[in-house]
Amino acid sequence: MSEATTSGGGEDEIVTVNFKTTEGFLEAIDDTWQGRGFNSRSEFIRYALRDAVETPTFDRDELVALLQAEADIRDGRTMQAEEARERFGTDDE
Repeated sequence: MSEATTSGGGEDEIVTVNFKTTEGFLEAIDDTWQGRGFNSRSEFIRYALRDAVETPTFDRDELVALLQAEADIRDGRTMQAEEARERFGTDDE
């Protein structure tokens, strides 16, 4: 990681981050940022990373729970809602 020469007044210092990706994925990134009207690849990547950090869709525990639910469905370890209400003594209201 190398430091850029610019820094905002009172803001965090801007740094340069490098990462590796396949050419195919880079082409998909380029198609996406250009198609969505971003000014540059860097602007799009900053936007995507900021969005992922500030408003994550799922956290790891939620993804694990979803995978387990899919396995339960696949393996027949489920029950009808009425059966669950009877078993756990809940009302459907």
